[in-house]
Amino acid sequence: MSKSETMKGRKGVVTSYRRGKHLQHTNQVILIFDEIGSRSEAATLVGRKVKWIGENEKEFLGKVLGVHGNSGAVRGKFRTNLPGQAIGTPVYLE
Repeated sequence: MSKSETMKGRKGVVTSYRRGKHLQHTNQVILIFDEIGSRSEAATLVGRKVKWIGENEKEFLGKVLGVHGNSGAVRGKFRTNLPGQAIGTPVYLE
């Protein structure tokens, strides 16, 4: 199995919107994936597709834009912005 096949279906968590001191970017979210603990490991996820499934089985598709910090978090952008209820819920790699 290739590395991309083993990473498919990997579970992550939506932790927050991308934000700063004065501004919140609701079109981008911070994602943390299981067993990703460093910036170099997180860099392998850049460009991958992600999916969040809502309460009524509605799917939101997006992709990983880049690394966020040095602890393995990544920034994700979805076609349709995620609702606030998405924070703290799982997201999956496609």
